[in-house]
Amino acid sequence: MKQDERYQAYKRLWPKRIPHWEPLSCPDGMTYCTGIDFYEHPRLCALKMNELYPMLYAGVPDKDEPIPRPDLDGKSNSVSIDEHGRRSVRWGASTSSHWDWGIKFKDVEEVLAFSPLELGDFTDLPLNEARDYRDEEKLFQVYSTHFPAEWGGKLPEGEWEYVGFYNTMIMWPILTFGWELFLEAALDPRFERIMDEFAEINRRVFRTFTRLPVTHVLCHDDIVGSRGPYMSPAWMRKFIFPRYEEFWGILREAGKEVIMITDGCADVFVDDIFACGAVGIFTEPYTDFKAIARKHENCFLVGEGDNRVLCRNNPEEIKAMVHSMIETSKMTGGYMMGIGNHIPWNTSPEGLKLYLDLCHELAHR
Repeated sequence: MKQDERYQAYKRLWPKRIPHWEPLSCPDGMTYCTGIDFYEHPRLCALKMNELYPMLYAGVPDKDEPIPRPDLDGKSNSVSIDEHGRRSVRWGASTSSHWDWGIKFKDVEEVLAFSPLELGDFTDLPLNEARDYRDEEKLFQVYSTHFPAEWGGKLPEGEWEYVGFYNTMIMWPILTFGWELFLEAALDPRFERIMDEFAEINRRVFRTFTRLPVTHVLCHDDIVGSRGPYMSPAWMRKFIFPRYEEFWGILREAGKEVIMITDGCADVFVDDIFACGAVGIFTEPYTDFKAIARKHENCFLVGEGDNRVLCRNNPEEIKAMVHSMIETSKMTGGYMMGIGNHIPWNTSPEGLKLYLDLCHELAHR
């Protein structure tokens, strides 16, 4: 990608126009904004969105073939339940899948007997980052295919690029064992070996990233919920943050910058995240963004916008939110406009358009 306002924000360079980073999954809102039916012309609709809102950088489909409208049990807004009791709900332009986290494990003893390193190949497990981690060189070859061959493994002058990893540390046990079994096993002394083995897998990943033609690495771990931590700070500072510091140090020595991504209210762990070496955070509006900007000079921040405000579609409330976000942008050169808790399919189209129109008019320095 050519260097643009997004790159300037990543590098905390105070771009004049403040770009967006939006988890945008609202086809009806895009249709409303553009006058082009997203389901009939998804590519044309996305292109029009970027024409109307240049700082949005909305994803553009490769093809303009019509997309089937979601239909669950004949009701577009309903929940579908299959013969196994698995649920699907509306999600963006389609429906959600059923994620069988932990389906391979029946009890805590099976969890504690598991060896991530002995398995090595996670391809057949139903989880994010399900790939083979046994051979670091093969892992590098897999990731290398994500970048243009003509680059020859080196980032061209004037370009910027990123790579992301969903299971930076805590997502490994959550997704592998499922939420309940993870919480049951996490305080058992035998669990320490499992976390050590997951960490070794990730060393291979982050060593691989040092060899890729990227400027930034996006590290995802949902380390908190909307009300704050679900694991004690002591547990996090034993099993998670020392690994962040190690992994991100490996990347920093290779000239890569790290941006942390987590759902929820991150207030309790913000200082830990920066101490471990991240240059910024993408999180949700439950977090105090202005407090972060005041304490961590010229950091990268995105996610302060709140979809609940858009859904209520109160113009004055939306205006107040945008003005508040712009105030935060004056405190750091790495700010991006963004609805941190997602722009889902049922967001008010009118609320979304007003938000984008106000940002287009006002979000500049």
